Amino acid sequence: MTDLALYAGLFLAALAAATILPMQSEAVLVGLLLADYSPIWLLTLASIGNVLGSVINWYLGRGIARFQDRRWFPVGPEALSRAEAWYRRYGRWSLLLSWAPVVGDPLTVVAGILREPMPVFLLLVTIAKVGRYLVLAAITLNWLV
Repeated sequence: MTDLALYAGLFLAALAAATILPMQSEAVLVGLLLADYSPIWLLTLASIGNVLGSVINWYLGRGIARFQDRRWFPVGPEALSRAEAWYRRYGRWSLLLSWAPVVGDPLTVVAGILREPMPVFLLLVTIAKVGRYLVLAAITLNWLV
């Protein structure tokens, strides 16, 4: 497999992992870091892919709210109301948890539903996503020693 395919695979894994699809990109990143690929390129591509996936979620949130009264809507009114209340309570700063498993992806969708401004959304999500990958790389490559 060529280097380009490996880097593209990491980008796509990171992008998909940030959407509502049940995927994970950390194992791919760690594997490529341990295989001695360029940490700068790996961190850059994983971060861009992961942030872009969150932007997709934000746009989904912007568009999907109008369908919440449909039978096929994936979240019940109570769950959606709880998510919105949680987001309103903790505000935009909760987007710093967008890296976290289980809660991170729905947070980015709710940010779209509640029309969080894109510049603020991008800043906070980028800090969270890049920070998570930097910590993972630091642990994997023993940068902390």
